[in-house]
Amino acid sequence: MNFCSECGSSQVNLKVPENDDRPRYICSDCKFVFYRNPKVVAGCILEWQSKILFCRRAIEPRSGFWTVPAGFMENEESVPEAAAREAREEAGARCGKLFLHSVYSLKHVNQVYMMYRGGLKDGRAEVGRESQEVRMFDEESVPWDQIAFPVITQSLKLFFRDRQNHNFRLHQGDILRDGNGELQVVAYD
Repeated sequence: MNFCSECGSSQVNLKVPENDDRPRYICSDCKFVFYRNPKVVAGCILEWQSKILFCRRAIEPRSGFWTVPAGFMENEESVPEAAAREAREEAGARCGKLFLHSVYSLKHVNQVYMMYRGGLKDGRAEVGRESQEVRMFDEESVPWDQIAFPVITQSLKLFFRDRQNHNFRLHQGDILRDGNGELQVVAYD
């Protein structure tokens, strides 16, 4: 950080504030402390006639790979509102009522994923500005080897298991990078 966004000073330093345990950027002039916090990613698993809505990504990271609608939460919206907005933006999709399905922490990229499940209104979807293609897949035809992110794979597997058991519940865990740089799922449910 080169300048304080509060007062414009160039006297911004990285140090541990009093009564804190991690380094933060602090303006020496106005004493403002800048906290860097994880980003929330909101997504939704939308179902229509036993099929799930997927989007083929048109943007990096993982352009060309499949995912469900998901993206960063914006200020002044709730998490379910963010998930529904992402469905509209990426797939022109309208959601029914959304239910929280899974929450995953990705410490290596400072993100928290909150995945919802719900119905796709009218069964309609269309390519959005961040998608190359949208498609409905039943469980047997999901392109598992072409899913963009491990957190999506994990959420979908749990969704299909819950659906088969007729018992949807909240799942939580971490997606961690191991010593070889590979991502591993640690589930806490």
